[in-house]
Amino acid sequence: MRKLLILASIVFGFSQATAQEERAYDFTLEEAISFALDSNYTAINARRDIARAIKQKWETTATGLPQISANIQYQNFIKQPVSLLPAAAFDNTSSVVNTVEDFFDITPNREPTVPEGFIPIVFGTQQQATATATLNQLIFDGSYLVGLQAALAFLDFSENANEKTQLEVRRGVINAYGSVLLADELVSIFRSNKEKLENNLYEAQKIFENGLNEQEEVEQLEITLLEIATQLSNAERTASIARQMFNVALGIDVNTPVTLTESLDDLADQNIQLGALETNLNMEENVDYKIAYNLTEQRSLELKLEKSRALPQLSAFVNYGTQAFSDEFSFFDSDQRWFQQSLFGVNMNIPIFSSGNRGAKTQQARIALDQAETQLKETVQNIQLQFDTAKSNYKFSVESYENAKKNLDLAERIERKNQIKFDEGISSSFDLRQAQLQLYSAQQQYFNAMLNVINSKAELDTISNSNIINNN
Repeated sequence: MRKLLILASIVFGFSQATAQEERAYDFTLEEAISFALDSNYTAINARRDIARAIKQKWETTATGLPQISANIQYQNFIKQPVSLLPAAAFDNTSSVVNTVEDFFDITPNREPTVPEGFIPIVFGTQQQATATATLNQLIFDGSYLVGLQAALAFLDFSENANEKTQLEVRRGVINAYGSVLLADELVSIFRSNKEKLENNLYEAQKIFENGLNEQEEVEQLEITLLEIATQLSNAERTASIARQMFNVALGIDVNTPVTLTESLDDLADQNIQLGALETNLNMEENVDYKIAYNLTEQRSLELKLEKSRALPQLSAFVNYGTQAFSDEFSFFDSDQRWFQQSLFGVNMNIPIFSSGNRGAKTQQARIALDQAETQLKETVQNIQLQFDTAKSNYKFSVESYENAKKNLDLAERIERKNQIKFDEGISSSFDLRQAQLQLYSAQQQYFNAMLNVINSKAELDTISNSNIINNN
């Protein structure tokens, strides 16, 4: 019975693992973005950075709160220390010394007799135990106040960094989603073209065998077929890699089956929004601006920190302890006597002179702040440039898409006409090959144009609206 249970558990575990490995996903683009924001590896670590910043904030806060420490100590003198006392300190003739004359045995008209040498004395017991508790409380420290502000600034920076990560994840998923759709479209169109070329080649060979055309007609089609077959193989490999990259962007295993439920045409139509070209840039909402501003805040706090080091530091403490002494280990006995002690104190540390050390550090912090403010100005200009460039690229991608769509229609009509002429024997295979190559090029340009529309719109959204994640 036990063996059967073990076997059943093994089979169940294997089936669970197999089911997990075979798990498949279906995603629209928005579903893929939402999934990636939770599961993407970079997004996960960005959230951990926020959690760590929160803990660091509490760590800084806790340094100014009461601190209690305890100390328990046990000592056993294997060889007790010996102290030497002058023999003159002891009177062997009397148990009580009343006067100086008695101590030195002074009598009239006679010099005092003073004992010579030292007497070894052992003080204390062989064993002792001590238990002490100390409460420390910071009363005033300028660097602590600045540290609290710095902890809040670091938390704000971590949140902005997480927002930037979300934006990058969103853009990465859009690019990867579109790349998979593009690769699938290319594979599909290459297969269709290859099948059509194989039919043309078969017909041309039959005509050549009947002596109605030249061998060159067949060879022209063979060349085109070889090119399409090579492009198809490359497109299939590219599609496989694109899916793996998409899975990595989602944060799942690269071999997990994923089905994309939207088409490239649908996404292209959804992203053609010319009204986006009229949007204005809100600089303060741009995440790159926020991060650059965080840097200036950090440098400003560093300057305040260096200035605060010239202020006094004030702290207080309360100490309580108890001690016990014995020649034997009897500290847990009920009749063991313990001696208590307590102490209260206040410490003030006043910086007076540092030989210019604090001044040099303060100047360094001031220079670093000036650099951060200059970088903020540069960031503002770069963001504006990126925004204008993104608008220009988006407009160009829409125009290119419209032109590619028209070119594809023209190329399809030209290829159909040449196909009909070739079937009727009016046109040569060379003319058909030229029309086919023109069509294949137009097809690829059309699909790439759709992908460029999607990606350029994502780039514009990322720069113009840093709150797009929350809006979704």
